[in-house]
Amino acid sequence: MNDKRARWLALYVLCLGDLMIVLDTNIVNVALPSIQADLGFSQSALAWVVNAYMLTFGGFLLLSGRLGDLYGNAKVFFGGVVAFTAASIACGLAPSSTFLVVGRAIQGLGGAATSAVALALIMGLFTDPAERAKAMGFFGFVMSGGGAIGVLLGGVLTGLLNWHWIFLVNVPIGIAVVVLARRVLPADSVSETREKLDVTGAGLVTSALMLAVYGVVGGNEAGWASAQTLSTLAGAVVLLIAFVAWESRVAHPLVPLRLFRLRNVAISQVVGVLWAGAMFACFFLTALYMTNVLQYDALEVGLAYLPSCVVMALCSLRLSDRIVMTYGIRRPLAVGLGLAGASLALLSRAPVDGHYVADLLPAMVLLGIGAGIAFNPVLLAAMGDVEPHEAGLASGVVNTSFMMGGALGLASLVALSSWRTESLGTDVAALNGGFQLAFGAGAIFALAAAVIGGVFLRPKPMGAPELAGEPEAALA
Repeated sequence: MNDKRARWLALYVLCLGDLMIVLDTNIVNVALPSIQADLGFSQSALAWVVNAYMLTFGGFLLLSGRLGDLYGNAKVFFGGVVAFTAASIACGLAPSSTFLVVGRAIQGLGGAATSAVALALIMGLFTDPAERAKAMGFFGFVMSGGGAIGVLLGGVLTGLLNWHWIFLVNVPIGIAVVVLARRVLPADSVSETREKLDVTGAGLVTSALMLAVYGVVGGNEAGWASAQTLSTLAGAVVLLIAFVAWESRVAHPLVPLRLFRLRNVAISQVVGVLWAGAMFACFFLTALYMTNVLQYDALEVGLAYLPSCVVMALCSLRLSDRIVMTYGIRRPLAVGLGLAGASLALLSRAPVDGHYVADLLPAMVLLGIGAGIAFNPVLLAAMGDVEPHEAGLASGVVNTSFMMGGALGLASLVALSSWRTESLGTDVAALNGGFQLAFGAGAIFALAAAVIGGVFLRPKPMGAPELAGEPEAALA
């Protein structure tokens, strides 16, 4: 097998492994009513089917990324896929609600390990700018399109089979990834003078992230001004401050703070938080709109996302790399996020008696185009200035910003939707009014990300030397 073919086969394996993880963020949402009826969850306990996964996933991303830098990204990826696959079997065969929640928490741990290093491995495999842009377009589709595919697959599996298969479908995929990863991933190159793991820093940041996720995902139920929410979020802030103070003076920090002095790294995190908040909320709220307002069943909800997935795949896999190589990073990022914002703005006008072709399809297509174009530049901007030996950490930082942004954005927009609905009444029109306001706020998130990325990013030119004087360099 030649070197180029080996690199691309490794990319496909990495993306397949990461796709399992991204799918699980959204695939469960459509199946929640079936899970509740089958395992006897109370309404409040049902949220933990989602929250247990988000808690461990968000909490362990930074630690997993650093472990990849210290002990080998391929080892961490392999271990993450094994843990995730085993936990998927446990979830799919769960005999009780408690068993399922514990399985979801272990899935989150495996997902954190896999996601935190996949991007670093891809950056190491592809060093040529043109090949890297194409590879990141493929990976970008997995990251951005995974949410839509998750809702689609969740609806299809739940509608045609039952909820158990949303977990069991991971098992053959996970086994294939484990077998292939052994054969195609390059051997880890870890320094002989290996640094010690910053255990104190790891404990502080992991605790801070888990507390933050817990506070955010529980905010709507407990109340944002409640003692529980405020004390949890305050505890997360205190731990984060303690972490920053510790990292500034320890000899071998878990997260070197100089990483955030890199302009593109810092700006891309802000863009990622806003973008993920808009995307998470879009997939979640459109599913609720179709279910509770338009009265779609699980299969219909899943199939409704098919156009968005197809368009997103075409843009990510066929256009994104060419656009980046021609126009650089900033213009495609701004245009793509702007189109996603326009998609959410269209959804904010969706009526109670909406029709799919007139009221949903245009927004789905716009979202597919926008996400397909934008995600590649976001990833390239975040990783472009990082030294190879810190790629795992940077990958963990990127994923953490997306995870925290998604959790915070989803929680805040759901809270906004609930507040608006309560102020309007108790009928379907009031429910739809809440969704409309939340979609409008999500559009503002996406448009703010477009403006911040377009104005403040200063990425390196993507093309060959002769392109250095072309649009991207001129813009910088």
